[in-house]
Amino acid sequence: MLQLSGIHHLTAVTAAASRNHAFYTRALGMRLVKKSVNQDDVSAYHLFYADGAGSPGTDLTFFDWPAARERRGTHSIVRTGLRVADEATLRWWVERLTAEGVRPQSIAAIDGRLTVEFEDFEGQRLALIVDAQPREPARPWNKSPVPAERQILGLGPITLSVPALAPTDAVLTQVMNLRPGREYVQGEAKVHVYEMGPGGAAAELHVIVQPNLPAARLGAGGVHHVAFRTTRADYEAWGQRLQELHIPSSGPVDRFYFQSLYFREPNGILFEIATDEPGFAADEPLEHLGEKLALPPFLEGRRPEIEAGLKPLA
Repeated sequence: MLQLSGIHHLTAVTAAASRNHAFYTRALGMRLVKKSVNQDDVSAYHLFYADGAGSPGTDLTFFDWPAARERRGTHSIVRTGLRVADEATLRWWVERLTAEGVRPQSIAAIDGRLTVEFEDFEGQRLALIVDAQPREPARPWNKSPVPAERQILGLGPITLSVPALAPTDAVLTQVMNLRPGREYVQGEAKVHVYEMGPGGAAAELHVIVQPNLPAARLGAGGVHHVAFRTTRADYEAWGQRLQELHIPSSGPVDRFYFQSLYFREPNGILFEIATDEPGFAADEPLEHLGEKLALPPFLEGRRPEIEAGLKPLA
């Protein structure tokens, strides 16, 4: 049976690329592993922040669009988990975020994991979550302003809000082969946990049911889509599966650094299935990732035009 192995990446929206770059590389200490453009809208940066090696499952990415702030609501991705090693690290982050002018929430146990929720300067909803047993080794960035042992390990879990569980549940379990797991209550809402592959925080999707909220409107501080991990070996089979089950999709899309399939689950949230391979070192040496504007081969001939339309990152 086809299996997804975890969260691949998450793509959000910023209306302030330079300030976004400063926050995620300096305040959060993540590495800019790819400075590129939205391949469907080359007027916009596509910035990829990840661990020191640009590993699948660690990259939080942003489209730079001149958009108004997101209108919060359901039918959307509402929080992105960022995993850290232990409670001492979580306490260290509370101090660091406070010093950076961020107002983190108090440390709390959410779904049995110590967690600190916070927002970036545009209201992007994030959470630092203790992952005491990460399934993949840490790959710190040696030029980060954050000490290696305190750096963010990667993404997960990701939390969605939907007005009705059943349609989303059907796609998660019957199409994507996720395993329904435990449930917990957060505030007045019930949250349903779904697991991929080996499970654990890096391979979980949390679905909160909120029927009384209005529909979200995408904007700065919002999330565009979440991507799930597959391999080159299984990529074609996933495309065939979507087709056989009559799930409308993008069909194969070559993003150069990975291959993608896009589709919407019934509550309208955009999903992507993306390959781990070939990765961000496909066109740049690992030690120099993100230092220059990287364009896939099919856009390279337009480099002068594309560079002229982009503002330099401070």
